[in-house]
Amino acid sequence: MPRTQDYTKVVQDFMGAFPVDFAAVQDAFRTQATFGEKLTRVALEAADKSTEISNKWTRETLARVGEIARVKEDPADYTKAWTDFASAQAELAAENMAAFAEVAKKAQMETVELMLAAGKDISEDATAAVKKATAGVTGAAKKAAASSK
Repeated sequence: MPRTQDYTKVVQDFMGAFPVDFAAVQDAFRTQATFGEKLTRVALEAADKSTEISNKWTRETLARVGEIARVKEDPADYTKAWTDFASAQAELAAENMAAFAEVAKKAQMETVELMLAAGKDISEDATAAVKKATAGVTGAAKKAAASSK
């Protein structure tokens, strides 16, 4: 009766021939975690600034609504109050949209800078890991060649 081959020994020998550099894995994880932290900081700063803009806009709008609600003597004054309110709101909208655009632009630029820096770090880490792995594999191959003679 044929016996099934035990692949455990084969896999152990294979993995032993290609050692894993856990320091490189830790460095890669640390690099990724640092990138995530910096990216989160950019997003939180943008959210904080956007919230400030929204709150300011709301306060200014509510203050102007109070002016509309005041009792006026002449009916034409109501029309003027609504016209003034609409003009002020259009101006406020333009100002606040520009402020939101600046926040988005800053967040975008910081994100691109982070991506470029992360790409450079990852490339350097990968190059170092490949050089180290190549040296390890070459050493293992030389060892295997020497032991087979």
